[in-house]
Amino acid sequence: MVSNTGTYIDVPFHRYVNGKALSETSIDKMAGLEGIIVHIDENKKEIDEDDVFDDLAMEGKTVLIHTGWDQYWNTDQYFENHPYLTEKVAQYLVDKRASLVGIDSVNIDDTSGKGRPVHTTLLGREILFVEHLCNLKEISTENFLFYAVAPKIKDFGTFLVRTFVEVSN
Repeated sequence: MVSNTGTYIDVPFHRYVNGKALSETSIDKMAGLEGIIVHIDENKKEIDEDDVFDDLAMEGKTVLIHTGWDQYWNTDQYFENHPYLTEKVAQYLVDKRASLVGIDSVNIDDTSGKGRPVHTTLLGREILFVEHLCNLKEISTENFLFYAVAPKIKDFGTFLVRTFVEVSN
């Protein structure tokens, strides 16, 4: 099994040899986190903080980024020209103290080159992220808790997760 199959979470060890692995990441970093959903225009590929975030209260919260890209899942198009975050927005998420970030795209970074500045920025500050999310269009409220729990595996920096939200009334 490949550890980044389907929907998966990345922890600091994925990018940093001395970063925390899954076995060292506490469950409270992955489960029961208050969430915010940010809906992006479907045609937007390069996502920057000026485009979408408008001073949302993010401290300690999961920030889910809905681009609509999951509609291309299981097609060749899914892997081509996908939406991604910029390094500026990654730093913005760090500055706003987000606890976890999720996106419904193949990668949180631009994969047209070899650099992965969003991986580097977020994981360097122990902000976990989940890629390949789906059905984010179904979330229409800010009153939800997010769950993306991976097993505690030594020396793994990424692993598949079953994600879901619990909506509060």
